[in-house]
Amino acid sequence: QVQLVESGGGLVQAGGSLRLSCAASGRTFSTYAMAWFRQAPGKEREFVAIIGSFGINTHYADSAKGRFTISRDNAKNAVYLQMNSLKPEDTAVYYCAAGRNYYSTGQADFGFWGQGTQVTVSS
Repeated sequence: QVQLVESGGGLVQAGGSLRLSCAASGRTFSTYAMAWFRQAPGKEREFVAIIGSFGINTHYADSAKGRFTISRDNAKNAVYLQMNSLKPEDTAVYYCAAGRNYYSTGQADFGFWGQGTQVTVSS
């Protein structure tokens, strides 16, 4: 069982940066692949980035490549999303999620979710 709590969201101007954090409880955190998803108003929730359990392998959605960086610290039971060069279209609720399969970015493969943190990018 893993419980996830996101933080770090807020209001930022276009071109700015934010760092999201996700704190996890549970002794098995280091065995999970961790991902970030987001859901914009009126849209489906979509994949943003994923990191393998050892923190070596990462994969990004095209919209995040070159601007976002996912990382994790297994000693602290935490995963992060550094977001740079933010755009208004990045405005969404961002969720972290834990799953067993690094090679899947489908939401159904993630069994544990946080409550989300709002990111708003103004133009």
